[in-house]
Amino acid sequence: MNTPLAEALSVALLVAVLAWAVIRPFGLPEAVMAVPAAALAVATGAISLDHARAEAERLGPVVGFLAAVLVLAHFCDLEGLFEACGAWTARWAGGRPVRLLTAVFALASAITAVLSLDATIVLLTPVVFATAARTGVRPKPHVYACTHLSNTASLLLPVSNLTNLLAFAASGLSFTRFAALMALPWLVAIGAEYMVFRRFFARDLAVAAPAPASGEPPEPPLFALVTVACTLAGFVVTSTFGVDPVWAALAGALVLAGRALARGKAGVPTVVRAAAPAFLAFVLALGVVVRAVVDNGLADALGHVLPAGTGLPALLGVAALAAVLANLINNLPAVLVLLPLAAPAGPGAVLAVLLGVNIGPNLTYAGSLATLLWRRIVHQHEHGVDLREFTRLGLLAVPSALVPAVVALWGALRIL
Repeated sequence: MNTPLAEALSVALLVAVLAWAVIRPFGLPEAVMAVPAAALAVATGAISLDHARAEAERLGPVVGFLAAVLVLAHFCDLEGLFEACGAWTARWAGGRPVRLLTAVFALASAITAVLSLDATIVLLTPVVFATAARTGVRPKPHVYACTHLSNTASLLLPVSNLTNLLAFAASGLSFTRFAALMALPWLVAIGAEYMVFRRFFARDLAVAAPAPASGEPPEPPLFALVTVACTLAGFVVTSTFGVDPVWAALAGALVLAGRALARGKAGVPTVVRAAAPAFLAFVLALGVVVRAVVDNGLADALGHVLPAGTGLPALLGVAALAAVLANLINNLPAVLVLLPLAAPAGPGAVLAVLLGVNIGPNLTYAGSLATLLWRRIVHQHEHGVDLREFTRLGLLAVPSALVPAVVALWGALRIL
């Protein structure tokens, strides 16, 4: 296939895959469009079989890690971790909206960092709805915080987001050094988001709430907490000895899943569903389609506009480009496109890309898959989401968080 035709076909396939992921006709999974699109790209020669195989091999460990983390998060929920978090949050807030927002920010940031953004979207968002109803406060600021923090608060660890796993592999950093470099940008970005939320939702947060009903908090799910703590320690140990962190994630998932199976609380089909095989297939197929777009001209075009170097202006430019691209084609394709271009400049440029594709998607619905999933969950709870309000909040929050986070990254790179 000649280059112009291959370029047109690969772009059309990518648009079709992303449109399907946004709309999901009849509730069908994203893979229904993505897998045939990847197969068509290979069959027509838009991407060579060798390049498609290489892309699948590159994404294989990342997809395996994602599956393990999803299983871990699901069985943490089964152990009652998220229900207990909601009860603790409601008790601490005491019916005061600002305190509840602070608690949701802290809880969502911790869950996103440790158990990935999917846990915050799928498992914490319903808990926040229930907590707001229990305490009598308006749910909007707290529910919006879930989607914003599922993106912004996923900066800290390689395990927090699929984009992080890809950037971690491209950066050449150890697990601990990645976390050390991203700790300050993570804190700065969350702090900036919090200030924006306090101002943007001032009216909702000023409405008094009735005193919540008193009651004993649930027993802490110690087994789940210990398992998660040991899994995190396993990430550090495996990284120190050059072992792929997927083995630590798999061990944690097997412990919690095995406990549920042994106690009769789940079956093998439950474990398989928790791993979300359709979504994993979507990620692999999307990677192949994006690689076809990159091979047929997008890499050259972006290579001309991607800033070079690791100075502060260059890092700001890289992050801004990544944020724009994430809102145009979704953050997962954006990171797949930009990482090969940024990697030669070193880990600083790679992490700047990550800041852009993790914070930037808070601007639009289509910016990340997490935001699309959050919107469906919100509608299931019969809570409307106004597009203009969502966009106005994003226009304030994204630059307010992205710029100081890049400055913090630049400082961390020089200090550490």
